[in-house]
Amino acid sequence: MNVIRFSDLCAQGAVQGQRVFIRADLNVPQDDGGAITDDTRIRASVPAIRMALQAGAAVMVTSHLGRPTEGECKPADSLAPVARRLGELLGREVPLVQHWVDGVTVAPGELVLLENCRVNKGEKKNDEALSRKMAALCDIYVNDAFGTAHRAEATTYGIAQYAPVACAGPLLAAEIDALQQALAHPRRPLVAIVAGSKVSTKLTILQSLASKVDQLIVGGGIANTFMLASGLPIGKSLAEADLVGEARAVIEAMRARGAEVPIPTDVVTATEFKADAVATVKPAQAVAADDLILDIGPDTAERLAAQLQAAGTIVWNGPVGVFEMAPFESGTRRIARAIADSPAFSIAGGGDTLAAIAKYGIDKDVGYISTGGGAFLEVLEGKQLPAFEILEKRAASA
Repeated sequence: MNVIRFSDLCAQGAVQGQRVFIRADLNVPQDDGGAITDDTRIRASVPAIRMALQAGAAVMVTSHLGRPTEGECKPADSLAPVARRLGELLGREVPLVQHWVDGVTVAPGELVLLENCRVNKGEKKNDEALSRKMAALCDIYVNDAFGTAHRAEATTYGIAQYAPVACAGPLLAAEIDALQQALAHPRRPLVAIVAGSKVSTKLTILQSLASKVDQLIVGGGIANTFMLASGLPIGKSLAEADLVGEARAVIEAMRARGAEVPIPTDVVTATEFKADAVATVKPAQAVAADDLILDIGPDTAERLAAQLQAAGTIVWNGPVGVFEMAPFESGTRRIARAIADSPAFSIAGGGDTLAAIAKYGIDKDVGYISTGGGAFLEVLEGKQLPAFEILEKRAASA
């Protein structure tokens, strides 16, 4: 993907004395008292900010936080807690600027955080007048927010149209490189794991991957629908019977290419969806009418682990069972361990996937962990992300 990279501009000395506007993703979870409960996104934003400061830029950073009402900045919508945490990480005070669209005062070597960008009227609708005003604030626009790359908003798209220079920050560039390595130029075999509760939410992803991957491992409620499509009983398990035809079409499309959707040969069942429910391992064909399938069985897990060990590239989106409950976590734990141990290049994304990575402590063993949820899924679908599109256009016209 051909985009201008902020790191290159810094290396060329083109950033010194320039006004740099960084769109970061600082949308962090907070408790009822407003305290930040996970600062991963703030820490991920630090390299771009440090890079700009070290290059001698006058630095402005903004992000959205939560879902504020446009035109109103309530205390719960404020980036004030983010400014404090960012200051701790950078070892310097980070002033928070409330009303900034009509002008920002910041000198080279200084940093300001601009209040929640979604408070500005027209942000979500990518208003042209707002975008032009924001573009006038800077000499260089840097998009470093992959988590919002699938949205065409004023701070993710419009400003990139009108800023003198528009480029990708180090976090966004790393996402581009990892996704290209995994999907555009993969080492084979390419194995994708797509799991979740419903086929309907990931049907287009499954259909898109069916034309690209060598193995398509399905898990969770999605696997139950594929088991139905293969003529297996699933008892009272979560599934979408009306999408059995679509699941069967994915299986057939893969088979026509000499590829495979591995169907579980054994499963872990219970009669209740509870953390203390009695877990029973059964052959897939022996699921009873009152059974709930809540995990893949040990034989299936070992078979899949062997495929992951032999893979060249692994794309992982979703745990294969109810891993939050101890009796039903073995499958996801085994898959996670297999990905960690595999020599393949691996890329993982999605909230539940990141939770599983954290639970099993394999973050250092995954090739790349994507910071985006919806954006990651849209790339798997084969969609062009608006933030990537505009940066490519700007690079082509530079």
